[in-house]
Amino acid sequence: MAAYGLYSHIQSNRRRSVALLVGLFFLVYVLVYAGALTAEALSVDADLNTLMQRAWSDLISAAPLATLGTALWVVIAYFFHQNMIDAVTGGRAVTRGEQPRLYNLLENLCISRGITMPKLKVMESDALNAFATGMSDKQYSITITSALLNRLDDAEVESVLGHELTHIRNGDVRMMVIAVIIAGAISFFAELFFRLWFYGGFRGSRSSDDRRGGGAGLAILIAIALIVVAYLLSFLIRLALSRSRELLADAGSVELTKNPDAMISALRKIEGRGELPGATSAVMEMCLDNPREGFGELFDTHPTVESRVAALVKFAGGHDPGPIALPPQASEAGEETGDDPAAAGPLGSSAASGPWGSAAENGSGALPPEPSGPSSEPSSGPWGPHTGG
Repeated sequence: MAAYGLYSHIQSNRRRSVALLVGLFFLVYVLVYAGALTAEALSVDADLNTLMQRAWSDLISAAPLATLGTALWVVIAYFFHQNMIDAVTGGRAVTRGEQPRLYNLLENLCISRGITMPKLKVMESDALNAFATGMSDKQYSITITSALLNRLDDAEVESVLGHELTHIRNGDVRMMVIAVIIAGAISFFAELFFRLWFYGGFRGSRSSDDRRGGGAGLAILIAIALIVVAYLLSFLIRLALSRSRELLADAGSVELTKNPDAMISALRKIEGRGELPGATSAVMEMCLDNPREGFGELFDTHPTVESRVAALVKFAGGHDPGPIALPPQASEAGEETGDDPAAAGPLGSSAASGPWGSAAENGSGALPPEPSGPSSEPSSGPWGPHTGG
């Protein structure tokens, strides 16, 4: 069914997201079946068909426990995921008194649309990026890097906040957190399986497996293949959940701010400057821009800035200034020149200069030097010499 307009695209995207999340739960059962198949192959001497039937019976018996375990994993993440993300990124909550500019920009956007205001957090970083997290109105928060606040003007910061607010309004943030949680569980159990297999967990059973027929060997190969497929599919689903939403969030920001040019210039300034050192891939997938790339655009979690800007120019009537070169930050400039920033003049040079030359040449002041001449001679004016009396 074709979708027309922003809101119909949002509804269509939500349906696809629900389907993808159902697929993630299905992958959990695939892992359980692969584990049951491996266990049967290592404990029963039978042909492949019998082993697969026994593994299916084991899956039916274990399905309630698998569902309960996955639900428990989600519940734990529901209450503690924000603490884990803050521990990784170093984000801290700020108040209106600490960040009046940022607080007022977000509050105005929320009031204009009747949106519950999320918490505001700032992380100290030279990267230019932002992300939203949370799974309910009481948990939602928007984290902004300090460098983004310092290097973007008010209109651009407002556009970034509008982008993250749109993720919250559309349910993207909740979906991404759940997807990361379940995909994380799949990755954990898949890695655990392979570590047990290759580093001694199943070595004691290999000798007995060699004495059995080919059914056990084929069953184990099928189990390994299922785990690999589940792991890869969980990774691809996470990419789909993130990648398909960024264009909608850009459009939603323009809808909130009525300023497509600010969204475009914000993207251009952030372009290539969003890497958060130490952040996990899951956190980077939730960011405004993810500079970590895979093999071309196929495995990128976000559309390229070029494609996002082109969409805003085409559909929102924005103007693209092209790539924007930012001046180095104060710390970077000091490292490059080797100068002490505290000793620099108001324009960043080592000695302040004026229309009469540098301060070093003129003494300690900024005024021009007095005319030279014999100090003993009286100065003269239009009515004759002045004797000082």
